[in-house]
Amino acid sequence: MAKIIKKERFREMYEAILKLKDVDECISFFEDLCSPTELSAMEQRYEVMSLLLQDKVYLEILEKTSASTATISRVKRVMDYGTGCMPRIIQEMKQEQ
Repeated sequence: MAKIIKKERFREMYEAILKLKDVDECISFFEDLCSPTELSAMEQRYEVMSLLLQDKVYLEILEKTSASTATISRVKRVMDYGTGCMPRIIQEMKQEQ
């Protein structure tokens, strides 16, 4: 079996993200950094995670987001086995509303 080598992250990019002053600047930054398809995919995954955290079922998520069942399953795996950062942030934002 092939050994997976984890590439070190280019920290400077993440540090630049932390320098963004507001949502509009963040949108502009990501529009410069990502293709429209990449942005759409990230936004869709975020929405799927948000709906999963609200205990929505796959069919409901599919109807609201048009995400494929593969994407929904992938996001569910991240929710269950990932770092936990994204679900924590989404839940903190919901509490602030």
